[in-house]
Amino acid sequence: MRDDHPSDDLTAVERRLHQWANALLADAPADGARAKLVEFLVFGAKQAWACVFGAAMLVLIMAARLWYPDDAALARNDFLVITAVAIQVTMIATKLETGRELIVIIMFHVVGTAMELFKTDVGSWEYPGEGALHLGAVPLYTGFMYAAVGSYLVRVYRLSDLRFDRYPPRWITSVLAVLIYANFFTHHYVYDLRWFLVAAVLALYAPTVMHFRVFRGVHRMPVLVAFVGVAFFIWVAENIGTASGAWLYPTQVDDWHLVSLNKMVSWFLLMIISVVMVTWVDKPRPPER
Repeated sequence: MRDDHPSDDLTAVERRLHQWANALLADAPADGARAKLVEFLVFGAKQAWACVFGAAMLVLIMAARLWYPDDAALARNDFLVITAVAIQVTMIATKLETGRELIVIIMFHVVGTAMELFKTDVGSWEYPGEGALHLGAVPLYTGFMYAAVGSYLVRVYRLSDLRFDRYPPRWITSVLAVLIYANFFTHHYVYDLRWFLVAAVLALYAPTVMHFRVFRGVHRMPVLVAFVGVAFFIWVAENIGTASGAWLYPTQVDDWHLVSLNKMVSWFLLMIISVVMVTWVDKPRPPER
């Protein structure tokens, strides 16, 4: 949240927060341990703000699990759908989210729901509970869980003014994303190509370095490290979701346990699909020289 942040990329609420943060941190030291602590705290604050949609969805799912009555006239799953829509509408109406983010969220809804319909049909996982707001065996709130990933990516893109060195051509990343998405379906019938796809991702993105602004400094990170980090936190959120009973894998129906760490490979590959979709809305920009 530095003074030269491109304010045109921020919503009205974020501009006010940006001004307040700069006033609060005006006397922060420019170097030393305290300066590094400030950078770290501001980084955490930006990440938390980027996750606001996903965090709201997790809180909603957990609250419904803990306090929503089983005998209510409105089914729990339908309550989750209606409340998720209300959260989305509120964020747009209060300008906490931009129209560009809404485009990405709709894209994620479509891609995610199509996968959910297939995966529940082949028994990869299931959604307990009844309700009218379903497509097949898939409650409609599930699309918002995929949308939460898209919301985070597009929000962190502008909040941190992301720039990229040696970003691969978008058409190549798009071909790879299509292959990854297809493999989520075809591996049930033919050979699973996920490890070949992981190798392709590593080879394609290995040279790419991400530049991101925090407060006073511009920092650099290999983009693959960021992909793995986000995949890990999605895995953590998945464990919260299954613990709440929002959905369950077959092995968790009788005895809940942590989702296998192997699932992170799927989330890592899903990250590539997510990133490619975001880059078609926000073209990757090179660092300022």
